[in-house]
Amino acid sequence: MTNQANNLLPLGQGPKVVVYHQTHHGPNGGPPVSLLPLITNNTGVTHVIVAAIHLNEGPGNITLNDDHPDDEKFATLYGEMGWLQASGVKVLAMLGGAAKGSYERLDGADLERFEAHYVPLRDILRKHNFDGLDLDIEEPTSLPGVIRLIDRLRADFGPSFLITLAPVATALLPNQPHLSGPIEYRLLEQMRGHEIAWYNTQFYCGWGDPSTTSWYDAIIGLGWRADKVVMGLVTNPANGAGHVPWPDMESVLRTLRARYPNFGGVMGWEYFNALPGGAERPWEWAANMGRVLRTPLPAPISQQQIPIRPYGMGAPAQQLPPAPHPFPAESVKTLQDLGFSQQQAVAALNSTGGNVEYAAGLLFQD
Repeated sequence: MTNQANNLLPLGQGPKVVVYHQTHHGPNGGPPVSLLPLITNNTGVTHVIVAAIHLNEGPGNITLNDDHPDDEKFATLYGEMGWLQASGVKVLAMLGGAAKGSYERLDGADLERFEAHYVPLRDILRKHNFDGLDLDIEEPTSLPGVIRLIDRLRADFGPSFLITLAPVATALLPNQPHLSGPIEYRLLEQMRGHEIAWYNTQFYCGWGDPSTTSWYDAIIGLGWRADKVVMGLVTNPANGAGHVPWPDMESVLRTLRARYPNFGGVMGWEYFNALPGGAERPWEWAANMGRVLRTPLPAPISQQQIPIRPYGMGAPAQQLPPAPHPFPAESVKTLQDLGFSQQQAVAALNSTGGNVEYAAGLLFQD
């Protein structure tokens, strides 16, 4: 079936439909979770991000989730990657995520240490023919360290290699807590935005709310380019707090696409159990997104202008609806009663696995 048959835009045009693929096999060592339905059903998917690569203690000690990337269990994954790439879908790897340590090992002034950990990562990316690398930084990391990694990737892989980042939504708003430590993403965009393809922005787990356009509007109102801000969604309530059922999500996405002709698109965490099809038909999530975002707009639509604020001016985060989070209301209220904002409370609970006492200690330490 061709793109023309489904009236889908050519790959490389229009909003992106990105899926993260971390759960590669069925439960208890079950069969591989196939990516091929994404292309055989002409879903409109544009990018797949294979998660998650970790740099562990000791140079060259690399795992894709729990196993070495060369393990035979990934043979089907790499074979199917080739089929997707032959169809024009780009396949990236993801580095980092919730398991900390990868960026700490690439950070710091010790160049020999950087080389010792970076070179095996580079070789894995080359060996398995990834089209890019998604930097999911969920640990304290310095801005110079991130810039050095971006510059080295560009030097080693050339101009067509995709470099993306995966900040939480609050990271694109001024003076808000987020997961990447001292990194100021606005400054990173100013310094290396020409090397960064887009941001897979997490609007879930208490860091943002995709059920309205308010959070996305606030980010774009601060001057972020809409084509670089991809709205990140959880594809199933089991994958994190903040899942939005499809009928409601469809309305939001249609509004965003009409409002921003260069809307960046969506990403989904994650593929294997994505609704509405679930584990039996996870590709249906991407097909829904493709139907709304990857078909030509029927005619020019009058644009609702969102006022652009100087970055850091105003307090857009305080005017936004509270983001859904997975923590008990009483835990958040306990921290708010200590004088912290709801967003600070949720951020601290995220960092401490929901432990209120540790979260309070972390907030007072800051």
